[in-house]
Amino acid sequence: MPREYLPILIFLAIAIAFPVAAIAAARLIRPAAPFRTKLEAYECGIKAASDSRGRYTVRFYIIAILFVIFDVETIFLFPWAVRYKQLGWFGVAEVAVFLAILAVGYVWAFKKGALEWV
Repeated sequence: MPREYLPILIFLAIAIAFPVAAIAAARLIRPAAPFRTKLEAYECGIKAASDSRGRYTVRFYIIAILFVIFDVETIFLFPWAVRYKQLGWFGVAEVAVFLAILAVGYVWAFKKGALEWV
């Protein structure tokens, strides 16, 4: 076996052993007699108003996707900002087209009412 693989195997053994040891230690330490109050969803003294597995509206998912788009925009703008001087006017034109496409998407989402929280 080549010596180059030895650190990888050691790391793999530690990566497998650590979670197994943590779960075994938690099982030994935790109390073994759960009761009805401990098994409830919330321990604040107030009964749950409804089932926690209710459905979300489509508006929630649309807003979540808009946040993902904003994050992707930030991810693509950072490398451009780092290499701004080397890209020159060609880089400025590329980013302008990119931001224009994103602006059209935001205007469309705004007109559809996806940005309203009410």
